[in-house]
Amino acid sequence: MGTKQIFVRFAGCNMSCRFCDLERILPAKSFSSEKITSIVKQLTFNCGEHHSIALTGGEPLLYKDFLKEFIPGLKEMGFKIYLDTNATLPKQLEEVIDRVDIVAADLKLPSSTGEKAYWHEHKEFIEIAKRKNCFVKVVVTSGTAEADFVKAVDIVAGADKSMLMVIQPVWPVRDVERPRTKLLFDLLFLAEIRLTNVRIMPQMHKVLGVR
Repeated sequence: MGTKQIFVRFAGCNMSCRFCDLERILPAKSFSSEKITSIVKQLTFNCGEHHSIALTGGEPLLYKDFLKEFIPGLKEMGFKIYLDTNATLPKQLEEVIDRVDIVAADLKLPSSTGEKAYWHEHKEFIEIAKRKNCFVKVVVTSGTAEADFVKAVDIVAGADKSMLMVIQPVWPVRDVERPRTKLLFDLLFLAEIRLTNVRIMPQMHKVLGVR
């Protein structure tokens, strides 16, 4: 939070979370790795140094073969690679983990997403991701179940009790409502029983109005 990033946002996802905003962004376009690298160079020239390149989505790991081709060029330019992912595709992560510097793993709570649970996939994913600088995000809505949240905490604690866990209040969309402050602090208390680094943080690009 508070540092500059360049977003490379991939279309398409293997999930359909009820709070997803993918349909509200600009239409997807096809780019070669060379074209995107050229755009990144121009942004750097115009805006100065950036903390990292954020590969986000959608779900960027659906494009693992493209990432293998694309990331080395960014690394040659001196960029850190920040992978923002739904943490449900451990096999795909295994293929690109050596090319990534930071993993932002979004553990999907079924009571928040309206989707099925991915506890096994999340656990396997975090075990791979912790080889690098990894932190976990958990999106919380007004309907998030405490039991789901505790399962996410257990996964993080089982991997590394000092791993950062971010409790992220949902940005309201359609009929999905932001959680009350009391729920956020109740969950913070539950997480801090087992973890040593827990924070409540909003999506800053939403607060700032960045598309």
